[in-house]
Amino acid sequence: MAVLRLPSAARTFATALIGRLSYGTVFLSLTLALATGHGSVSRAGEVVAVFAVALAGLAPLRARLIDRHGIRRVLLPLALSYATALVGLAAATWRPATPLWLLELLAVAAGSAAPPLGPTMRTLWRTMCGEDQALMQRAFSLDTVAEEVIGISGPLLVGLLILVANPATGVLLSAVLVAVGTVAMMTSPVIGTVSARAAAQASAGSTEGGNGERRKGSGRTMSRSLSRILDILDPVSAAAGVGIGLGAQSLAIVAFAVRHHQPSAIAWADAGMSAGSILGGLAYGAISWRISSRARLPLLTAALGLSVAVAALAPNVWVLTAITTASGVFVSPLMACAYLVADELADERSRTSAGMWVNNAFNAGSSGGYAAMGPAIARMPLSWCFVVAAAPVVVGAGVAQAWRSRTGSRQAQPLSDATAETEALSV
Repeated sequence: MAVLRLPSAARTFATALIGRLSYGTVFLSLTLALATGHGSVSRAGEVVAVFAVALAGLAPLRARLIDRHGIRRVLLPLALSYATALVGLAAATWRPATPLWLLELLAVAAGSAAPPLGPTMRTLWRTMCGEDQALMQRAFSLDTVAEEVIGISGPLLVGLLILVANPATGVLLSAVLVAVGTVAMMTSPVIGTVSARAAAQASAGSTEGGNGERRKGSGRTMSRSLSRILDILDPVSAAAGVGIGLGAQSLAIVAFAVRHHQPSAIAWADAGMSAGSILGGLAYGAISWRISSRARLPLLTAALGLSVAVAALAPNVWVLTAITTASGVFVSPLMACAYLVADELADERSRTSAGMWVNNAFNAGSSGGYAAMGPAIARMPLSWCFVVAAAPVVVGAGVAQAWRSRTGSRQAQPLSDATAETEALSV
């Protein structure tokens, strides 16, 4: 693939994937270690929930720190702190007598320090691809497909590991993966390029500012944060809608398979969606599109929403699996497009944060959709549950299209002198 032939691209991407594999192994490993070592699924769920909330809740802050202070100064300390906390969790879950408060404290520490390797890698893709939008599309498609593969291979790796070792070993493996991957990633020349550019920009901003302006700029932090989110509202709304819809759909699939007395079909439906997503992502990256990424985003989102709604017509689990496979074809392209739009609309000093907002919108939406579908399944026909799941996806497409129409076809533009000065003062 062309993007991997860019200078240092294959090396940087490979090391980032090693670290990102940690996120594919840690949740299942931690859940199994707690459930088997402490004999309580409810306790396992409580600790994992604490970990997930800390990980997602502080994600924008960690991304913003990288944008402000540079990758090397922030990402490596975060990764090593995260790995240390995971080692502590591995040791604690190995011992059945560990008190719950200590497990939750370690889970908060790990979740709070989790390094944003995915958003950081997408920032590095921009550096390596420059202003070549075709290359950026291929790079983001490859990156999104890789995340899908990690989502499949991580749990499989844990499943093999627990056949021969204590489940807590999987937590320890997660710590090793993120530490080794991030340390190796720091040796990439691309990191040096980004760090040097960030240092030069920070120095220039400091020279232009002055203490008086710094005090005046400090009162504008909230408005700047809101402005950044509004700047990328179309990809964030699309990602949130997709997350809610897919989260709701996943629980509806479980209910469908159980009611048809074929619970094993759940795995087939999930595998079909993942396979479709991988194939769709690879195809999307290879196509030369004639319309802009902002124009593509609502179209892809609407197509996914309609495909989710079609599941309402499935008469059996095998047709449902075929439909979810077809739905998956839109998932990776849509998320790659959302990340690309966020990258285009963000200024150079907030690209990591922009990607993190899109990522967080999807993850938060997925959790919320899964939780909200439970009452819906209890109150309405199952076929209508798939229509309900499709609704937020279609709404997300509508919001993305409406915001695009309102703000025009603006792509990333150089900051005005006044805006650049204000941004520099907040660093």
